[in-house]
Amino acid sequence: MSHAYGPAADKKEMTELLSEAVDKGYTFFDTAEVYGTPENPHDNEELLGEALKPYRDRIVLASKCGIRFDEASDTVNKPLIPDGRPETVKTSIDGSLRRLQTDHLDLYYIHRIDRKVPIEETAGAMKELIEAGKITHWGISEADEDTLLRAHAVCPVTAVQNRYSMMYRDYEALFPVLEELNIGFVAFSPLANGLLSAKYNKDSKFEAGTDYRSAMPQFTADAFDKNAELIRYLKETADKKDATPAQISLAWMLAKKPWIVPIPGTRKYGRLIENAQAADVELTDEEVKAIDHMLDTDYIDFYLHKFYL
Repeated sequence: MSHAYGPAADKKEMTELLSEAVDKGYTFFDTAEVYGTPENPHDNEELLGEALKPYRDRIVLASKCGIRFDEASDTVNKPLIPDGRPETVKTSIDGSLRRLQTDHLDLYYIHRIDRKVPIEETAGAMKELIEAGKITHWGISEADEDTLLRAHAVCPVTAVQNRYSMMYRDYEALFPVLEELNIGFVAFSPLANGLLSAKYNKDSKFEAGTDYRSAMPQFTADAFDKNAELIRYLKETADKKDATPAQISLAWMLAKKPWIVPIPGTRKYGRLIENAQAADVELTDEEVKAIDHMLDTDYIDFYLHKFYL
């Protein structure tokens, strides 16, 4: 709503959409202190703070700290500079609480791992925030197993938020340790930045400068050709289930593990409803295995790009 998908959306419209989300049963809202614009770097926290204040006792609110943009770069998706120092964590939470108009966060992530700061120090700062009542739980975004285990030993981790979708399954290797430690997996970009909605094609245009998809390799004409088989399969599966490709993508993820929570984003009421109804699409174990087999064997362009949030 505020960052990476074109200019920041109209606040009045988004406030109404967030209210409708709560009315439709959405309970988990995800933001970060860096989701904003050059003019207003904290736009999204301010938006959610005002819009969700009436519903605070009905929702789970999550935010993140520990990164800033490399403003010296002239790229659309500016490189991230991680900062996991305890003093940064402790300062950031106060700003987020003020903007989100709440006295605590239900879940607070370190947004990226700072390899210059031992994760034990970052975890220790999070433990202090829990003891102070400023956060209830903490998590890590883009964590590997070693970092997760070291952090968890200092202060139990509640959630790992990593990229996960049909097009990016690397972190399935983490599932056994997450299950063992009772840690939830929050999947960001579960629709591969919208690609798995099957609403885009090689002629789709994205605003340069504010929409990261204008620089993402999976939205190039060549990538659409390479991923045509995946999109075709998704559409066929959706037709059989009286669903949409986006709903199949989310239902597949929900069927994987009961502790996986996808967080698709939208600015449109229709997509809000479509995403929610994915929870009603049931896939059997055999159907999930068939999709996995397709993903393992067919012609899919498993992309990697340097920047994502």
